[in-house]
Amino acid sequence: MAIQVQSLEMWRHALVASVRGESPDLSARQMALMLSVYLGEGPHTVRGLAKILRISKPAVSRALDRLGELGYARRERDDLDRRNVLVQRTASGSDFLIQFSRMIDEAKDHVGSLPPRLVEFAINKPAEAPVSSGFDQPKSAWVVEAAE
Repeated sequence: MAIQVQSLEMWRHALVASVRGESPDLSARQMALMLSVYLGEGPHTVRGLAKILRISKPAVSRALDRLGELGYARRERDDLDRRNVLVQRTASGSDFLIQFSRMIDEAKDHVGSLPPRLVEFAINKPAEAPVSSGFDQPKSAWVVEAAE
C-alpha cells in the first residue's frame, strides 16, 4: 500500500522543532489532554476528559499532575458541586500551545515546499539493499506496513 507522507513529514518536522526547543516535552497523552482542555468546550472534569479520550481517570490524573507541575493546567474544586474537580487553563499553557502552533505552521510551510512523494510500507520485509554497519555484519533495514 502506498501513501503520501506529507502529513507524517509535517508532524515529524513539528515534533523535531519541539524537542529542540526550550519547552518541556509532552507525551502524546499529555498533549491530547491539553488540547482537549484548551480547544474543547468546558468546563472540564477528570471524569469528562477520561470519557472523551477513552482512557482511565487515573491516566488523566497522572497526565494532569505533569501538566500542573509545568504550570500548563490546574485543578480547582467546583463551587457548585464540591465532589467535582474542574480542570482549568493557564496563561503558561496558552503560551506553550501558541508556540507549538507556530511550529506546526512552520512545518506546514516546509512540507508545502517539498515535492509530493509516496512511500510504501511492508511488514517484516528486509530492504532490498541492507546497509552495512561497518562491523562485518550487515544491518537489516526493516519497514512497517501502514494499517488499511
